[in-house]
This record gives sequence, structure tokens and C-alpha cells, in this order.
Amino acid sequence: MQAIPDNQAMSDKDSEITATVLRERTRLGGFIRRRVADAGEAEDILQDVFHEFVQAYRLPEPIEQVSAWLFRVARNRIIDRFRKKKEAPLAEPDDIDDFESADGAWRLELALPAADDGPEAAYARSVLLETLQEALEELPENQREVFVAHELDGTSFKDMAAATGTSLNTLLARKRYAVLHLRKRLQAVYDELEM
Repeated sequence: MQAIPDNQAMSDKDSEITATVLRERTRLGGFIRRRVADAGEAEDILQDVFHEFVQAYRLPEPIEQVSAWLFRVARNRIIDRFRKKKEAPLAEPDDIDDFESADGAWRLELALPAADDGPEAAYARSVLLETLQEALEELPENQREVFVAHELDGTSFKDMAAATGTSLNTLLARKRYAVLHLRKRLQAVYDELEM
């Protein structure tokens, strides 16, 4: 058997690296941009991931599942960025205390990881808050108003009913529809964060 010259082996590895980068760049870039608001930082993370990939690919031990490896490294890089930034926790309304209270009512705060539970929780919280904002914008105006007034402003249903002249049952129904929509939208993000 004829041995492959070192130049040929290196050229083959370079071709495989190039093919992988071209194949995974768009999907991996989208994954990062959905989690990092700043486009420049997202691009830096993407470049860091590919740099680490090139270094690891040239080692004698092969990478078994390249795509999974790239996404795992990207997730770790994103978490590292959050650790470095040490972002200040978001201001939270005082009245929000239960995700689902004893009476079964849905509460926002338990749907989100605590901001002070470390960088992974801070990252998850930021992703969930971004998705929540998008989902709130999708709601009909009357459902959004009730949800925001009750969950974010701390206004009681009784006070809302008195101020608007809308029945208590109507307000409760609007919030219920809003919650169902938000749960559905946030569940996909929770599932993704569990990866």
C-alpha cells in the first residue's frame, strides 16, 4: 500500500474543514444570533467557534458528530460571554411572585429563571424575555393590555374592571387566552434550552 504524503493528508483535512464551515455557517450563525443581540458579538462568537473547530479537527482524535460539537461549543461561548459581561439583573416588579399560584392562576415570574442564578440562568432568562416580548406583540391588543396590566404593572382584575367597565370574567378570559399563547411560544424555547 502506498502511504499518503503528509501534504495530501493536510490538504484533505483542509478541504473537509472548508466543506464543514460552508455547510454549517448559516445554521450555526442563526443559532448564535437568536441568543446574542449584538450582531458584532454574534459574529465574533461564530468565528471563535470555527477557530476552535479548525484546531480540534487537526488533532489526531476525530470529532465524532461535527454538527453537535459545533453547537455545543457555540452554546458554551455564548455562556462565556454572559459570564464576562456580568450583566445587571433586570428590574422586576414587586408583585410578581408565582408562576402558578395556589389558585392555579398563571404567574410570569416562575416562568423565568432567576437573574442571579448564574450565567446560564441569565442567558436563558434573556432568551425567554426576548421571546416573551415577541409573543406579546403577536397578541390581540385587548389580551396584551390585560396581561401587561396584571403581570407587569401589578393591577388587580377588580381595579381593571372598575377602570375599563369590562366585566371581571371577560378580563380573566382575555388573560387566559394570552397565557395559553405565551405558554405555547415559550415552551419551544424551554425545549431548546434543555438541549
